[in-house]
Amino acid sequence: MKSVSFRYLILFIFVVACTHSPQHKIKLTILHTNDHHGRFWPNKDGELGMAPRSTLIKKIRDEVKNDGGHVLLLDAGDVNTGVPQSDLQDAEPDFKGMSLLGYDVMAVGNHEFDKPLKTIFKQQQWGGFPFVSANIYDKQTNKRIFPSHVLKEFKNLKVIVFGLTTEDTPMKSNPKNSSHLKFVPAVEEAKTLVPTLRAQSDVLIALTHIGHYPDEKNGTDAPGDVTLARQVNGIDVIVGGHTQKPLFQPDIQNGAVIVQAAEWGKYLGRVDLEIVDHKVILKSAKLIPINLKDSSDKIQADPQVVAALKDFKEKGDASLQTIFGSLDKELVGKREIVRSQETSLGNLIALANKQKVNADLSIINSGGIRDSLYPGQVSYESILMVLPFASELTIAEMKGEELKKYLEYVIFNLTPGSGSFPQMSGVKIIADQLNKKIAEILINDKPIDGSKIYRMAIPEFIAGGGDKYPHLVTRRTGFIDAEILKDFIAAKKHLKEKDYSVRGYIKFK
Repeated sequence: MKSVSFRYLILFIFVVACTHSPQHKIKLTILHTNDHHGRFWPNKDGELGMAPRSTLIKKIRDEVKNDGGHVLLLDAGDVNTGVPQSDLQDAEPDFKGMSLLGYDVMAVGNHEFDKPLKTIFKQQQWGGFPFVSANIYDKQTNKRIFPSHVLKEFKNLKVIVFGLTTEDTPMKSNPKNSSHLKFVPAVEEAKTLVPTLRAQSDVLIALTHIGHYPDEKNGTDAPGDVTLARQVNGIDVIVGGHTQKPLFQPDIQNGAVIVQAAEWGKYLGRVDLEIVDHKVILKSAKLIPINLKDSSDKIQADPQVVAALKDFKEKGDASLQTIFGSLDKELVGKREIVRSQETSLGNLIALANKQKVNADLSIINSGGIRDSLYPGQVSYESILMVLPFASELTIAEMKGEELKKYLEYVIFNLTPGSGSFPQMSGVKIIADQLNKKIAEILINDKPIDGSKIYRMAIPEFIAGGGDKYPHLVTRRTGFIDAEILKDFIAAKKHLKEKDYSVRGYIKFK
């Protein structure tokens, strides 16, 4: 009996030991950026820059490797457009810098299409990593322009990264560069794609440029990451961009961890995961500042990256330092202000456009304004910081009655807070908010004449339907917005802020 009992005891201990054996853990760290917009070099305050970002990435890679984990470095798109030294060189320094930093995958952003497709493919060669977007198709062949996804295999771990681009791209970039393309609604494309990818992966990451809108409040913009997570099951992590706001805490929706790292390389996002018996567990997610003024830890620049990018910086600087005039006070073009209200800089640009082509009025979209003009000397660089998109000015001619209907649409259908918010010159409007009608319009201080033909100066981008403006038939002028503003400032020499101050061209009753 004793020997039988002993055998059972040994068997029991063996079973218990097997039942409580250590779980198999795999560690994965995702590093992420988005909306870089040409910031390959630190700003005048020593913030940002790819060289200190490189130092931080190397440090984290070493730390994770020593802990037995794996690292993915991802970018959620919009590398193009924003800093003249980058723009004038087709973002070559940025993509070659990303190659040095060892990026694995990038989502295609809407501002990639500020450049022609052939330039985007050249940028992909400079970077040496795949661009992904599942929902961009050639209209004629109905084939995808970019790979839908990339499989990254580590020891005992399969990670799939798939890309999505906002379907608003034709309205939020140069329409000429995407006229032959079809942007399928991102959420609908994901519904079709995700079940297949989920079955092939241990970790499924959506790398998106569709925006984070809390609780799906995307207004007139296309649906974003929250809608994606709520409507599509099976996504583990959504690394996003487009709305350019920092998520200091991840937004967890339907089991998906949504993250976004602001803009311009201000932060390096870090997400630490553990995969335990095929279950993906979030351990931590944070944003690490890159030498921001209020950050305590100074990150040293990687000398290899500095050396590689220095010539690009000097080449860009050389053509940008010409001074065209001076300014006594700031003309406001900050994103959070100019997209919601009339500003002094909006008035200046709209007036310059109007006078350039002797138009009766002009209108511009605030999304085309990317910075303020600051007191002191005004250089070509500062002008291109304000207007980086090289948008051509066009002329639309329409009768007064048509113009009234057009302006009613602009006022009542284009949402304040978005890039479509209008800045105008030559117009004063009293609008009936309740009935969504214009009660009175003055064009250059005279009541509008329904039968008269009016000339309106308007950027090619919004004349072609960009930022959800109505499509117009226009005549090209050949004049580029930054050149128009440069010539206006050069002619004035010394600008005074009070000459462009807010006057209230739209009043509601």
